Amino acid sequence: MSTDASAPVRASPLLVGGLEPFTTIDFPGFLAAVVFLQGCPWRCPYCHNAHLRPFRCEKPLPWLDVMDFLTSRQGFLEGVVFSGGEPTAQAGLSRAMRDVRALGYRVGLHTAGIYPHRLARVLGLVDWVGLDVKAPLDDRCDLISGIRGSAARVSRSLDLVLASGVPLQIRTTVDPALLSKTDISDLAEDLRWRGAPPTILQKKISISG
Repeated sequence: MSTDASAPVRASPLLVGGLEPFTTIDFPGFLAAVVFLQGCPWRCPYCHNAHLRPFRCEKPLPWLDVMDFLTSRQGFLEGVVFSGGEPTAQAGLSRAMRDVRALGYRVGLHTAGIYPHRLARVLGLVDWVGLDVKAPLDDRCDLISGIRGSAARVSRSLDLVLASGVPLQIRTTVDPALLSKTDISDLAEDLRWRGAPPTILQKKISISG
């Protein structure tokens, strides 16, 4: 891992929708900050970051401000997680990851596997991937995302991460209105067949308002 903190930091085209300055749960085993990137093409009904869906932001957080914060937390924080939204939707992701690694941080990535070709470009820069697998990798996945072909994209992304050897955590949000016990069982069998780790089941988060 590069720790050249003297490397110049360039303004990134990242559209940052938010920053969580401290977390103990989003990057297993490490104290981390979470950078939330704006934009996601999927329309999952239970999304708890719906405000990050649009590919626009009235008051984005400048990347240089994010880097100033991370510089001030060197020696305390251990990692930085890029989340969203869908972080691989943004062209500036790889540059931002390099900036973070230059500060000596480990890099985590939360993704739904929406853009496998873009995921492939950044896998060499990450130390851990949290992959959201919505449902069994067939048309049931498409029904949750609201987009045709979703299952094929996630399947390809899963294969890429498994082949890379990057530590992987798979998570599935369980909304009883969308996933049955049979669906969960089918997903578990599919992951087992692929040699993937079992998914961590998460309860749907209720959103008021």
